[in-house]
Amino acid sequence: MRILITGNMGYVGPVLVRHLRAVLPQAELIGYDAAFFADCLTGEGLPETLLDAQYFGDVRDLPPALLDGVDAVVHLAAISNDPMGKRFEAATNAVNARASIRLAALAHQAGVRAFVFASSCSIYGFAEGGPRREADALNPLTAYARSKVAVEESLHAMQPQAMSVTCLRFATACGMSPRLRLDLVLNDFVAGAVAAREITVLSDGSPWRPLIELRDMARAVEWAIGRDVRQGGRVLSVNVGSDDWNLQVRDIAAAVARAVLGTRVSINREAPPDRRSYRVDFGLFRELAPHHQPRIGLAEAVRGLRDGLVAMDFADPAFRHGRLMRLNVLDGLRERGLLDAELRRVARQAGRVAA
Repeated sequence: MRILITGNMGYVGPVLVRHLRAVLPQAELIGYDAAFFADCLTGEGLPETLLDAQYFGDVRDLPPALLDGVDAVVHLAAISNDPMGKRFEAATNAVNARASIRLAALAHQAGVRAFVFASSCSIYGFAEGGPRREADALNPLTAYARSKVAVEESLHAMQPQAMSVTCLRFATACGMSPRLRLDLVLNDFVAGAVAAREITVLSDGSPWRPLIELRDMARAVEWAIGRDVRQGGRVLSVNVGSDDWNLQVRDIAAAVARAVLGTRVSINREAPPDRRSYRVDFGLFRELAPHHQPRIGLAEAVRGLRDGLVAMDFADPAFRHGRLMRLNVLDGLRERGLLDAELRRVARQAGRVAA
């Protein structure tokens, strides 16, 4: 089996590649990435050594020939959070929406058997009442969330004849990675606890956030690659996470404080309401993927992050201004003249590294 993974050099990709190499040892794993965050390494070794080949390029320009003989595409490449989407809204639409729709069409034309799209539960936006199911109304509040909705709508309208399409609406990612990022709620809290014994909650702590650990995301991708279309249909959108991980921000902070002794939690009770608040129903995922359910709980995820940061000798209380925040990396590349306003490389780089 030949599997192409776009955006493999980000936060999720290294953990996914490690998992796929373990469960599908004979698979040919190919990476394709713009390499914006290639040097943001927080672990030992280069994760891409587990690949059979690594290609570098902008997903907007992915060459159709790269899909020759590919059995499955796992599409992670994206401008990956709300602050980046707000700063680079036009590029977010181009990369996250238009390039994703183009890639799916190219994959269909090339005879790819399975297309796995990393979507997000953030498309529910602000959702009062009970947990949201897949058929419920969407309320995307940000450019990032709107881009995910646009791709899902296009994929459902595609009506592929021989390709399974799975839109994995992931809960908010968390956990340790060889390319750790700290612009995620749980990761941010653990970093603050480890570096300064203080967690600063920027909201009033009331918003709901479902979470999922990276290794459980990888298990879901594994399932989607091999999904039979009798499990959910030719094109499927499914919430991926666990009901136990529907948590309010203040409860996440309290859990981290319990794991890192001496940590003080500071909540901004005067903050305006954060409308990005939603609970999610993961019942369909339980029904369709009983053998690929999340296994990692909140306490284990917190311990993994804590121990990983300690092993890095992490001690930067001003980490929100550092390189482990993805927006800061993009801003740095822009300031150095390496990226333009559309997040295209000013000096194009292309190549292939074969393992």
